[in-house]
Amino acid sequence: MNEQEKFPTTLHARAEAVGLRRRAVWRKGIGLVLTYAVLLAILIFAAFPFLWTLAIAITDKKAAGISIYDFPRSLLPPAVTLGNFVEVFEKLKLGKYLLNSVVITGLTVAGTLIVSALAAYPLARLRFPGKNLIFGAVIATLVLPTETSFIVNVLTLNKLHLLGTYWGVVLPIVATAFGIFLMRQAYLAIPSTLMEAARIDGASEIQILWRIMIPLSRPSLTALGIFTLVGTWNAYFWPSVALLTNEELLPLSVAILKLKGQFNYDTFNVAAGAILMMIPVLLVFLLAQRLFMRGLEGAVKG
Repeated sequence: MNEQEKFPTTLHARAEAVGLRRRAVWRKGIGLVLTYAVLLAILIFAAFPFLWTLAIAITDKKAAGISIYDFPRSLLPPAVTLGNFVEVFEKLKLGKYLLNSVVITGLTVAGTLIVSALAAYPLARLRFPGKNLIFGAVIATLVLPTETSFIVNVLTLNKLHLLGTYWGVVLPIVATAFGIFLMRQAYLAIPSTLMEAARIDGASEIQILWRIMIPLSRPSLTALGIFTLVGTWNAYFWPSVALLTNEELLPLSVAILKLKGQFNYDTFNVAAGAILMMIPVLLVFLLAQRLFMRGLEGAVKG
């Protein structure tokens, strides 16, 4: 075959290659557009309740003139005000309940981190008879509803005279199977050579835990702390039971329901109270988002 006969074939092959590249670019572009469309739909679905609640919370109810269920007009307040937040604070005295939530949540987060870090270390790095059986029993508690332990906890706290106190709310919930599991996975991901080198240098197990394991598992500790903070901050049933005899120590999550009776089902004030509940958790998550994602990634890899 001479050069003139090869030339049309070469042009056809080049044209076909260009066509394939163009189709690949189009498919990639369409796939990218679909991906962003799905992510945008998920974002709208997830953020819509918060945005609607925020719109209701900042609506001036005296000048509203519309129902909160008049969608989509209720998403665009005709008059914006912060008076609903001021009214909630003044009439319900949320400052006291906010302080209770901070104390209860802070003690619970600190206790959970300490207990989980200490309990996970022997289950991950030490050898002793029955270790796997103990870990299996701990994990098995994940399938049990939390309500099954309420009666036993109440009876125990009553014998210890801790009902109606901060410690009565905190102590029964600081040891969690999820926290122990998460920290165990984080410890397993740390190279054992670091521990062996520390033991050769004469370090004790407590020193290894404090100077090696905990610093290297800081992302997992952060993730566990955020999970605990969100769960404790939003908890309703257990605090309402443990503090039934002392309503002065109720957290914000329980006190916020008083808005219905206090304001005769004033939805604007209820929405303002709900926003006040969300803001601290959102701020903590935004500030610690990077460590949170790294902690979950380490747990999955482990």
